[in-house]
Amino acid sequence: MSHPLAMCSSEEADLLRLEEVFSTTLARTNSLILQPLLSADPEPSDPHGRECLRLLQQLHESSQRLWEVTEQSLHSLRQRLYHPPSKGLETLLLLNSADHVLQAHMEYIESYTDCVVMQAFQKVSKRRSEYWRSQRKKLQQLLSWASSEGSVGTTLCQALSQPLTQHVQKYILLLLSLRDTLDKCHPAQELVMRAVTLFGNLQSFLRQALDQAVATQALWYSLNSRARDVLCAPARRLLQDSQDIPVVVAPLRAERVLLFDDVLVLLQGHNIHTFDLKLVWVDPGQDKCVLRILTPEEEFSFCTRNPQGQVVWQWKVTQAVCQALRGKKDFPVLGSGPESSLPPDCRCVAYTFRHEGRFYQATYEGDWCRAKLHGKGTLKWPDGRNHVGDFCQGLEHGFGICLVPQASEDKFDCYKCHWREGSMCDYGICEYGTEEVYKGYFQAGLRHGFGVLDSTPQASQPFRYTGHWERGQRSGYGIEDNSERGERYIGMWQADQRHGPGVVVTQAGVCYQGTFQGDKMAGPGILLCEDDTLYEGTFTRDLTLLGKGKVTFPSGFTLDGSFSSGTDKGLFTQGVLDTAALPPNPASTRKRQLGLGAFPVESRWQGVYRPFQDFVRSGCPGEMQEALLGFHVQSSRELRESQEYLSCERSHPKDCAGSMEDTLKELLPHREPQALQQYLRKALSNSRHPLGRLLRTLMLTFQATYSGIGANKHLQGMAQEEVKQHAQELWVAYRGLLKVALQRQGQTLEEEDMETRNLRVHGLLLPLVLPSFYSELFTLYLLLHEREDGLYSQGIANLSLFPDTKLLEFLDVQKHLWPLKDLWLTSNQRYSLVRDKCFLSATECLQKIITTVDPREKLEVLEKTYGEIETTVSRVLGREYKLPMDDLLPLLIYVVSRARIQHLGAEIHLIRDMMDPTQTGGLHDFLLTALESCYEHIQKEDVRLHRLPGHWNSRELW
Repeated sequence: MSHPLAMCSSEEADLLRLEEVFSTTLARTNSLILQPLLSADPEPSDPHGRECLRLLQQLHESSQRLWEVTEQSLHSLRQRLYHPPSKGLETLLLLNSADHVLQAHMEYIESYTDCVVMQAFQKVSKRRSEYWRSQRKKLQQLLSWASSEGSVGTTLCQALSQPLTQHVQKYILLLLSLRDTLDKCHPAQELVMRAVTLFGNLQSFLRQALDQAVATQALWYSLNSRARDVLCAPARRLLQDSQDIPVVVAPLRAERVLLFDDVLVLLQGHNIHTFDLKLVWVDPGQDKCVLRILTPEEEFSFCTRNPQGQVVWQWKVTQAVCQALRGKKDFPVLGSGPESSLPPDCRCVAYTFRHEGRFYQATYEGDWCRAKLHGKGTLKWPDGRNHVGDFCQGLEHGFGICLVPQASEDKFDCYKCHWREGSMCDYGICEYGTEEVYKGYFQAGLRHGFGVLDSTPQASQPFRYTGHWERGQRSGYGIEDNSERGERYIGMWQADQRHGPGVVVTQAGVCYQGTFQGDKMAGPGILLCEDDTLYEGTFTRDLTLLGKGKVTFPSGFTLDGSFSSGTDKGLFTQGVLDTAALPPNPASTRKRQLGLGAFPVESRWQGVYRPFQDFVRSGCPGEMQEALLGFHVQSSRELRESQEYLSCERSHPKDCAGSMEDTLKELLPHREPQALQQYLRKALSNSRHPLGRLLRTLMLTFQATYSGIGANKHLQGMAQEEVKQHAQELWVAYRGLLKVALQRQGQTLEEEDMETRNLRVHGLLLPLVLPSFYSELFTLYLLLHEREDGLYSQGIANLSLFPDTKLLEFLDVQKHLWPLKDLWLTSNQRYSLVRDKCFLSATECLQKIITTVDPREKLEVLEKTYGEIETTVSRVLGREYKLPMDDLLPLLIYVVSRARIQHLGAEIHLIRDMMDPTQTGGLHDFLLTALESCYEHIQKEDVRLHRLPGHWNSRELW
């Protein structure tokens, strides 16, 4: 029977013997060299000695792993050779797991070269020099390749490297021979070819690693001790030295340039400049002998003697940068990595700034482009400052969140803003350590444009400012609430002080209007009390009456003279009291509206409109949407404490760009009136739509002005014209968006004349936006018409005492128009006792007038009520009948009295002020005038009832 080895190729048998020899060599090397090196006593006390011992331990572990892999390979070879029918060639570990075998060899090479670079063998062997001298003959007998001359350290280096070098070389030769014995169609052909390639590359890798280790070891001898201490590291390898290819460095004038595989080093006297290769960019420039180097804080040039030198340095630095960015050594040699041989311009690396400047001592983690902060990243300073967000060309640019610690513990200023070229710009939200919050616009790092500054209710002096800013100070039109003084200022500001025309409203209902200078009222002004007492004259700077003036009392009396403070803090006056005047007409009292001429409505809130106008003028770019129109982020102390900056509720800029595209596309098919109304209703109710965002900001300004303390009847005129102006501006905003949408389709938007615009604003947009302002606006109407509504309510109460027939008779309604057929009587009832049954359908219809805020719909309710009255009369008469005014007015008074609508005067005046001007002179205008007449008539019923004969006494109505 033949021997099993005879059934396999001679190359496989040679591989088996090669693995057996190498396994034995590794085992003997461990026992004779590495273990004695590691067992040296005592343990070294110096840092370098301890580092060498650590490296030797690492080499021992990698040698052990290499021996284990060799044993596994040996086992697979034996299985193949002694069981050839069942084990194919592809089962060999050397072929099917070549990467695993290769990795073990590379780990050993890296561990060995680390020891060479740090001179670990020489360092440790000196500590037991007598032992190693006694072992020299034994080593020479055992390791025939060790030279009899040279130091012990050199002998140890040869003993630990040459077996591996020879082993890899023999691997390649045997694998090549094995390949030649196989057919092209053999299943293991591809595996053998791959193994040949891998171990050929390993041979190149080994050769380069040994050369770099020897060159690096030699470098340390040429450097002074300080440079050696700073630069020497086990894993660091020298790639290029300016002593080999000279370069002149400008402007730093370095004496020597060293390129390692992780850093670029410039030696300049005692100064050592190191540059992380991950943050080095190479720019060849125009001159063929000049190489420009870019780093985060410095730029310099390498000037070589000839173009060839520049080519070498450029290639070496470029490949070293690529290798550093990949985080592992190129295999098999420098520049042969699988990726591109050119490093990317954009990278993501951490860096700590060392030079004086804005970023001094800050650590940046994030994106770079050509040595500049560019993309998303985080800056952290040692003092606790943090900035996370977008950067462009080395500066904060785009959305960012910045934390600035305060002197007190756990207090931060938190800025959630848009930045431009390093400064806060456009919209932002700032939460200060004082618990104040600012939401608004910035320019060059300062509050500029529209913004709201709010203190906490718990503050010692709580306040709120809503208005315009200029260069960090309140300037322009603005509203300030001062809870401590219990007043609201509405007016102009300059340099953080009230300056120019202004109105002060107090909690007591007192209003001042005048001119302010240096935060105090100066010159003449007017004062209006809640009971309609009016003062016209001069004030002191703290709003005390002083000088000439005139007081008009609610009774109509006037006091004209001069005023001053009394001795007991009272008021001293000298003048003429006129008691002959009649009480003023309530209509003239209502006309006492403040602020109308002082603050032109079109210029009050330009700071709100302007960002939207800028957005439209720039073509509605999606990436600028939140910068110009704002974003919504919840105020959250947890957000600041955890520093989870980007978890705030913001739309991603890409999402904003996409949503803006969709918004513009959606505009085009909704241009017909009915479709446009539906589109605008949807857009205005959506807080993410530009129109919806603009409306919400306008609602904020309206509430800041007219809610709370600002709910004063003398501000109704300002509020009414402001709502109309907002509707007009929103229409202009819509037209601006439509224009951009058409331009993107290559079309143009036709100009519209003023008449068409007014029709659209009042007929289409005002009814849609009025609900957003209705609560505050209607409250002002209630206060303004409170007296008349009181008389009206009393009249309604008196008329409600009448049964239906008695009321119809009292109102002089002709009897043939009475709908007695609608009265269903029980056996115990008489017509004279039935109430709330006549014209019931008209009454119920009119009651719906309070269910809507749209003036147009209110007028439609009034028209339907008129129709119900005519329908009822026509049914009573048995023929179609058109009511003349003489018949309509008493019937309408009856229906109004039975509808019992509260605050009808406020309703009527709001409808009149907000109705579409095109309806003037039409049916709706006629019916509203009729309703006004009814309202005025009912106010006088209280007087009429008291003048009736005794048989009309209310007790006798039953």
